[in-house]
Amino acid sequence: MKKMISILAFGAVVASTSYADIARVEMGAGAWMQTPSGSASYNGTPTGNDTLDKTQKTSAYVWALVKHPVPVIPNLRLEYSSVEATGNPTASWGSYTFSSAASSKLEISQYDIVPYYNILDNTFWITLDVGLDVKVINAKYTATEASVGTYENKANFAIPMGYVRGRVEIPDTNIGIEADAKYISYESSVFSDVRAKVDYTFDIFPIVQPAIEVGYRQEVIKINVSSADVQTDITFSGVYAGVMLRF
Repeated sequence: MKKMISILAFGAVVASTSYADIARVEMGAGAWMQTPSGSASYNGTPTGNDTLDKTQKTSAYVWALVKHPVPVIPNLRLEYSSVEATGNPTASWGSYTFSSAASSKLEISQYDIVPYYNILDNTFWITLDVGLDVKVINAKYTATEASVGTYENKANFAIPMGYVRGRVEIPDTNIGIEADAKYISYESSVFSDVRAKVDYTFDIFPIVQPAIEVGYRQEVIKINVSSADVQTDITFSGVYAGVMLRF
């Protein structure tokens, strides 16, 4: 929650101190009801497989963007979200073997830093952004069985991804339709994060305009590198909904 507040505070400070020089500031927060699916395999310690439970989890997300009028300098979008999954590992850990009574938990926090250029800015009601997403991932995996104990592994890494966002404003309404995609592939490994949404803006205040958004998001984490200790083919997908502020 502190991370979410920090990102929103950043957007609020920028909006309040530099509004005269900025074309647009937006921020939002909400809940993503994601369902995990897929599996992971481990080639180091432990060695074995883990199948994720298809149990829906709800986690918070927050985002903010700043669009300015200087053409050379990219605009900036910041995001935070997290995903969580439980599983059923069948693995060997030293001289011990996890049985069917074992359980696992995967927790991933992700921070997206997106510098982007505005190719179209509500031109004939169409907006198009293109940029680079640096997705910083903090992952934690734990596997537990009473007779063996708890195995824990953490990983922190950053992934550069291509970024594209398209938006259409429906004429004579306050409705917007938007989609964005982040993607990178290397050999047989793929990281992708795709969203599509509809939002409605309440045009009731002259400067700050509140809005609501409802959409669908799918994130794929597929690691297929023979030299890696972990191989994954995991998907998180589901509906999200939130509130927005536009300055």
